[in-house]
Amino acid sequence: MGLILLVSPGKSFRFLLLVCTFAGICYCAINLFLIQRDRQILKEDLVELSKIKYGLFSVDEWKVILSQILSKKIEELNFSLDQRIEMKRKISAFLTKAVSDFEQRYYEDNSKTIGGLFQNVGAGLFGVFDKIKKDVPIITDQILEFLNDPGNRDKVKGYIGDKLSEYTDKTFSKIDYTEHNRILTQYQCENRNETIAGLQSEIEKSNQLALQYIIAVFILIFISGLLLLVTSSVSKTEFLLYTLICFCLLGAGLLLPMIEIDARIEEMSFTLLGERVAFTDQVLYYKSKSILEVVRLMLTQGKVDVLAVGFLVLLFSVLFPVVKLISSLAFIYNPALQQNRFIRFMVFRTGKWSMADVMVVAIFMSYIGFSGILSEQLNQLEGLTNKMDILTTNKSSLQTGFFLFTSFAILSLLVSQRLQYKKPVAA
Repeated sequence: MGLILLVSPGKSFRFLLLVCTFAGICYCAINLFLIQRDRQILKEDLVELSKIKYGLFSVDEWKVILSQILSKKIEELNFSLDQRIEMKRKISAFLTKAVSDFEQRYYEDNSKTIGGLFQNVGAGLFGVFDKIKKDVPIITDQILEFLNDPGNRDKVKGYIGDKLSEYTDKTFSKIDYTEHNRILTQYQCENRNETIAGLQSEIEKSNQLALQYIIAVFILIFISGLLLLVTSSVSKTEFLLYTLICFCLLGAGLLLPMIEIDARIEEMSFTLLGERVAFTDQVLYYKSKSILEVVRLMLTQGKVDVLAVGFLVLLFSVLFPVVKLISSLAFIYNPALQQNRFIRFMVFRTGKWSMADVMVVAIFMSYIGFSGILSEQLNQLEGLTNKMDILTTNKSSLQTGFFLFTSFAILSLLVSQRLQYKKPVAA
């Protein structure tokens, strides 16, 4: 009797701990899904605004850069005394040469006709070109005064801006800013940089909040796995709870993103007309998908080969694990089904080829492959020229869905092994 009293509280405590573990895992998984859903929206908007088409490949961005550089150069036309003397000498020499060249062409062209010969005689008699050459210093001073006039500089800058717009509109295709403007309107920001800063701040808050739930859920998974390993006898109700935990982990693993592929130019800088030009955080490629999103994408492509792959992923990563867990419950609670071939096959014979472990390895290898390819290509981009400073970055990473799916694969395997070698006892 004393032994029973000693054991029973232990079983009750273990059962209560398992119930709390299951509830905690469900609570964390639901919150992770909600946080990830909101974060994904923020991240997609951030990626859209950071795309290279709005930066390095944007003709509008280049118009602004060139206008600013040329305007700065025009503002720098404040000549010192020495510079004014040098500029006057160069302008005078240019004007004198231009007048002399025009004089030579004038005489050569007019010498071909009788009327032209009379014009040549008149020009030489009245010294027209000599008088122009004599006035070159005066004309030079007038040019320098024109350049020094702030009002004229503004006109020159306006003229340059108009010509840049005219040339680019005729040469380059226009960028569709529909999505860009929608995001700015949604977050009520005046410009792209302000919106990007706000989105980055919100995403960082989401990451910090999600990290707390991630730590908590993996602690709870560890506790549930440890309880399963160290417990000598497991009741049917406890097996039910372990199976429900597996269902929860499977659902979270399927719904949450598995891999995030993110390749971008972190910084690209070079010198143009003596001025430094820099582009930062230019997204080249970004994708973040869960298993279910990948399956849906494949099944809607309409191509036979893609449909086949999508069906296999759906079969081995979704349907197969669900049927296996349901079969485990049927085996535990319905003695009549314990000898059913299909049930026994699903519970005891599918552990080695259920593809859950293979799926995890395939996803991990895909991540390694994508990461390696992107890193190699980005490194090649950095070595294209020595006249530009290019810093690329590969921000690809495995996401929470991968680790939760891995946890499901391991825990479900432990449950199957325990069920095969130690039948559950009555609660």
